[in-house]
Amino acid sequence: MKKIDELFNLDESILKKYFSNYEYPFEVLPNIGKIIIELGSSLGDDYIKRNGNIWIHQTAKIGMGVEIYGPCIIMENTEIRHNAFLRENVIIGPNSVVGNSCEIKNSILLNKCEVPHFNYVGDSIFGNYVHLGAGVVISNLRLDKENIVIDGMNTNLRKIGAFIGDNVQIGCNSVINPGTIISSNAFIYPLMSVKGIVDEGKIVKRNNIKIERL
Repeated sequence: MKKIDELFNLDESILKKYFSNYEYPFEVLPNIGKIIIELGSSLGDDYIKRNGNIWIHQTAKIGMGVEIYGPCIIMENTEIRHNAFLRENVIIGPNSVVGNSCEIKNSILLNKCEVPHFNYVGDSIFGNYVHLGAGVVISNLRLDKENIVIDGMNTNLRKIGAFIGDNVQIGCNSVINPGTIISSNAFIYPLMSVKGIVDEGKIVKRNNIKIERL
């Protein structure tokens, strides 16, 4: 099981002090709403507060048809494109993109993340500079609906998507299975079904086989 400080560089994130209360990323998931409300109440005049505990930075661009359910924070210079759906408990970090018809639920995206084309992200945490290709799905529920076990540890949670470290690139139409951890600087080829733990700097290019990057 990877720890928070093994996956994410939080030095430039205002979420650093909140993450410091936890050791493993799955521990953050049930508390995202609480973090949003506490952080939101401390944000300055650069943020516009909407009903339902929604805070949107003045520099953020919100497209037509976007649906946002709070609690939610959208940070500076982020673009939420038309018809995106942000469900409860979502934090979108600075300079990020959430694209047309994407859906995000109970998740945190740190700095400069790109979820640009027809993606689903549920119960997940993304590091800095994460990019999803078109059609990538972050699955968050086992078919048997049992609790998610990660690296032998029972999380006691039925819904966990993925914890994706800094600078990860995921190719088009891949499926990231519940409870997957992808460490920093890894590449996932298109059309992959990925599960388990992908170590730092690995490439997944066929049948969940992980190889060294050249």
